[in-house]
Formats: sequence, structure tokens, C-alpha cells
Amino acid sequence: MADSPKDLIRDLSEDLLHRFAGLPLLDRYDVYQCLMDYWDEVMQDDVYLVVTEGWTEAARPRVLVPVKGKGTAETPDLTVNRKKYRMDLAPPGLVVARYFAAEQAEVDRLRTDEESIARELEELVEEYSGEDGLLEGATSDSGKVTQAAVRARLKLKGVAGDPEGQEERDVLEACLDLMKALAAAKRAAKTAQARLDSKVLARYATLTEAEITELVVGDKWMASVEVAIGHVVERLTGGLVDRVRVLEGRYAKPLPDLARQAEDCGAKVEGHLKRMGLSV
Repeated sequence: MADSPKDLIRDLSEDLLHRFAGLPLLDRYDVYQCLMDYWDEVMQDDVYLVVTEGWTEAARPRVLVPVKGKGTAETPDLTVNRKKYRMDLAPPGLVVARYFAAEQAEVDRLRTDEESIARELEELVEEYSGEDGLLEGATSDSGKVTQAAVRARLKLKGVAGDPEGQEERDVLEACLDLMKALAAAKRAAKTAQARLDSKVLARYATLTEAEITELVVGDKWMASVEVAIGHVVERLTGGLVDRVRVLEGRYAKPLPDLARQAEDCGAKVEGHLKRMGLSV
């Protein structure tokens, strides 16, 4: 990397303009603007950090120290054992994607299970709560169906021993089972996320300079600029498609058909003029 960030962005922008010169349809200065926007928003600060501190030190997690009574001024990237960390150069998402994809997939699966159970519980409560609903008697003072209220309702002798109350009991038991399952799913997802966060934090301590460079230059900088350029190409493609559709509609009829249509219209106009007593 160049010692001067200004020299670096100048060299990069000139190289980019050269590489995209002569391409049909795509304006190289649109691509150049993608680089400059990302430089202003993110990359410039990263480069100054690397030039000032070096790759290894710049990638080291910073512990966020809370101000008494105010918490922390910055949003943490990672929290492990209640300690909050900020990763300025290489965010945890980059480390997770490159080194812990399987663990992240497991966390995602557990979160999906949690969301599925939560939806099922919400649908059941919505169906049976309210006036005259089978969960009407299983609400707290605030009118919310809670696990404690459901348990209390199940303990009532009239519900437990009365055959006519079996339908209510079935709904209460189904609701309680879903509440227990949701609590278990939340614990499992939280445990898996905490385990992954601990692994990610530990991985920062073993990252080599070469690995940090791959993460930041390849997975962060280049990937972000590529996405921005992709959006430019998508807009260009969309504009071309819209233009083709306009042309398709405009030239859908062959020229001879249009000529005959014009002649028919001319004859109709001539006939109207004659009936009005006007000479043509």
C-alpha cells in the first residue's frame, strides 16, 4: 500500500478509469464515482488507519469503555461476556463469512426455528384469545396471554376435571407447549450465538497480516465496490430493457400495415369532408 492515502486513491482511480475505458454502453466515470463514493464513506478512514497503525494493530478489537451513567457512545460490533468491542478495520461479519460459515449457518437455523415457533404461538393466541375465546381466562392483568396465566388456568379444578372443559384444556396445553418450546429455542439460539461470538473474538488474536489484508482488501473494499458497480450495471440494463420495450411497441406493426392504416384513415377523413361540403 502507498504511504500516502491521496497517492493510493489517485493510482486506484486512474487504474480503474483505464480498465473501464472503451467499454460499450457503460460509462467509466459512473464506475469511477462508485469508487470515490466508497472512498469518502469508508475506505479513506480505513486507509489512514492502516497507514498510521499498520495492518495488525488496525485490525485489533477495541474495548468500548462505558461512561458512568451513559453507557458507550459507540455501537459495539461484538459483545462477549458483557464486554463490548469495536472492530474498525475488519468487522466481525468478514471473519464469520471466511472462517465460521458453518457456525453461522447453525445460528441461522436456530433463529429460523425460533421464528417459526413464535409465529405458531402468535397464530394460536390470536385465534383463541379475546372475548369468549378459549384463552380468555389465561391472561394477565394487562390482558396478555402469559405462561404463568396459562399454568394458573390449567390448575383450576373446573378445567382439569370437567369433561366439557376438555377443549379449553387442549388449547391451554398446546399454548403452554409452544411457550416452552419458544423459550428453549431462544436459549439455544442465544447460546449458539454467544459461542460463535467467542470464537470470532479469539480468531482476531491469531489473524496474520496476510489474512487481514485478504479480509479488508478482498472481502471488504473490493467486494463493496463490486456491489456498487453491479448496481450501476443493473440500472443500465433496466434502462435498456425499458427502451427496447418502447421500441418494440412503436415498431410492432410492419411498415406496409401502417401505410394501409394511414390510407384508410385518409379516406375516412376525405369522406367526412365531402359530406360537410368541403372540397378536397
